Amino acid sequence: MARGSFEGAGGSLLSDLVPRHLTPVPAPADPLALVPQVRAALDGTAPLAVLPAGPPAAVEAARAVLRPEQPLEDGADLVVVTSGSTGGGRGVLLPAGAVHASAEATLHRLGGPGAWLLALPVSAIAGLQVLCRSLLGGTAPTVLGSGEPLTAAVARMPARRRYTSLVPTQLRRYLDAEPAALRAFDAVLVGGAATDAALLARARDEDVAVVTTYGMTETAGGCVYDGEPLGGVQVRVTDGGVELAGPVLATGYRLDPEGTAAAFTGGWFRTRDAGTLDDSGRLTVHGRLDDVVVTGGVNVAPQAVEAVLRQHPDVVDAVVFGRPDDEWGQRVAAAVVPAPGATPDLAALRPWVAERLGGPAAPRELHRIDAVPTLHTGKPDRRGVAAAVTHRRS
Repeated sequence: MARGSFEGAGGSLLSDLVPRHLTPVPAPADPLALVPQVRAALDGTAPLAVLPAGPPAAVEAARAVLRPEQPLEDGADLVVVTSGSTGGGRGVLLPAGAVHASAEATLHRLGGPGAWLLALPVSAIAGLQVLCRSLLGGTAPTVLGSGEPLTAAVARMPARRRYTSLVPTQLRRYLDAEPAALRAFDAVLVGGAATDAALLARARDEDVAVVTTYGMTETAGGCVYDGEPLGGVQVRVTDGGVELAGPVLATGYRLDPEGTAAAFTGGWFRTRDAGTLDDSGRLTVHGRLDDVVVTGGVNVAPQAVEAVLRQHPDVVDAVVFGRPDDEWGQRVAAAVVPAPGATPDLAALRPWVAERLGGPAAPRELHRIDAVPTLHTGKPDRRGVAAAVTHRRS
């Protein structure tokens, strides 16, 4: 689609006197089948919401959030259901102009239009944005098939600038199996969850053009790249919490005026992420304010503990969360994926973490799991793990 086709996008072109309704679209086996609907949503002529692929319960939960029987709010052209990583999922109301502004700013930061590899679900904003950026750049994305080697997908891409978006778990997997395929991209955007510094360093040592992205559905996807906001985006930190502003913002939450008023105020979105800005204005995100484990009066960031646990030779992956504790208020609990042939235990992992982050951060409860489950966005399902594992300590 030519770039000019998007000019003037920013809201519905339909009369405000005619109520609009959503007809949620099931995620198709071939994401390219959604291109006509995405184009119509970005032109402001037909709203779009994509249901996640997966268990029927997850699909019905998303449909319940969308409530298609109710008229759609003014100015919304895409409604994207969040993963619910910090509670129940929400329907985020995105005007076409916000998605357009995000895609345009991304292409400007990366150096211009290119060929995109779609490796994420289109029901999540990161995957949906691959379709939108491709339309804006006048290209068709290449879809990574289920179980397809990354090398094979890259071979199907046109010989021009190449981009893709991944979550950290995918980056780690491809670094282990196909680092040469990652080097074929002019930019590998990594976001959706915190990325360990060690993983980033490893990717850069492999000459992978990795770009860390920070953002969320409410900002039409990543809006801060490598700590620096995209064009038009503003960042501030208030009482330790990151707040964002600019043309990429959603207008609010589907059928949730109270939630909208609490999160969107005065042109700013309150993210509920903890962060700091250095003297040059570069943002560092320290994790969710909601996820902080307060143990013995000390705040512990689960992401920091997870990163240290992954560095242990007996651990492949980890998820950290808090448990109620009569003595400490909360105790740090960890679920780890053992390395092949290893049997990590608290006796080994507690001192490993304590030496690097201090005693309060050392897990007091440990579970061994086969793999870290993810939400439909690719984020680790921290709450799901916490609910699934038993209270017994390993």
